[in-house]
Amino acid sequence: MNKRGFASDNNSGIHPEILESIQNVNNGHTIGYGGDPYTANAIKKFEEHFGNGIDVYFVFNGTGANVLSITTLAHSFNSVICPQTAHIMTDECGAPEKLSGCKIIPVETTNGKLSPELIKPHLHGFEFEHHSQPKIISISQVTELGTIYSIDEIKAITELAHQYGLFVHMDGARIANAAIALDQPFKAFTRDAGIDVLSFGGTKNGMMIGEAVIFFNNQLSQNAKYIRKQSAQLYSKMRFVSAQFLAYFENDLWKRNATHSNQMAKILEEKVALLGIEITQKVEANAVFAIIDDKISEQLQQEYFFYPWDESKHEVRWMTSFDTQPEDIERFCKKLETLLNA
Repeated sequence: MNKRGFASDNNSGIHPEILESIQNVNNGHTIGYGGDPYTANAIKKFEEHFGNGIDVYFVFNGTGANVLSITTLAHSFNSVICPQTAHIMTDECGAPEKLSGCKIIPVETTNGKLSPELIKPHLHGFEFEHHSQPKIISISQVTELGTIYSIDEIKAITELAHQYGLFVHMDGARIANAAIALDQPFKAFTRDAGIDVLSFGGTKNGMMIGEAVIFFNNQLSQNAKYIRKQSAQLYSKMRFVSAQFLAYFENDLWKRNATHSNQMAKILEEKVALLGIEITQKVEANAVFAIIDDKISEQLQQEYFFYPWDESKHEVRWMTSFDTQPEDIERFCKKLETLLNA
């Protein structure tokens, strides 16, 4: 078995209950492309969490979810405002720009979070044909720096956006971790807070494949099914994605997994802090950002793979997962302590 590390929650395996759910629907034939009863039941689960009147589209991955969200709500002459650390800006190979045609406008932040004050300077050029027209504000919950927006912070952004006729997209790749940290239901910091479209992630929290795009006003999603097909995100054997979401919500598996990964991050934070390691961002979910000497980092990576974050500051990122165990953290910190004292 490969050693569990701290590079990414994408590196973890698949929760056994998710695998079991896939096996359970692997019998006989059923209608493809989402016309099966498992997909209908999975959508009902989303309605239980987010309310009626929503429109749900399953896709393969987070990039696909973000692309579908943006492309459905905007034209190619529009722009999307986001933090400079946003996944759509740094880690999707320009897919949102290529497939939507929209201009991505990055905003400098210190903690991965936008605010009305940071957004307002970019709200200009309306009705001016020489200027890309602002249309979407995109925020991540949890952010790429492991920080979390409060409900009030989200409401302040959505109120500003709607005042100017903009939509707000939430990249919820780690939305379960945010729900646990906030101790709030999903709906409270999404639909109720004014979010227009949500990329709902599960892969980073124990699922194998598949994310969901949720439009909270189904008048906005009239073209989504065509855009999903054009962007190669419509899965023919949809039941194998839908069945995962059924298991994900059953017996609060999402909550159990996210609670555990958040708890493991707090333990990791406490133990490395005792070794004198500087933590650079508030640990609110399952990410720990720290400053570590390059030489020690390189030696540590030989045994525990993880990613440098900001090499100019010697900053690294450590992620915990649903399957991270206390003994993994103990071994990691012992190795780190040995290198620090060498």
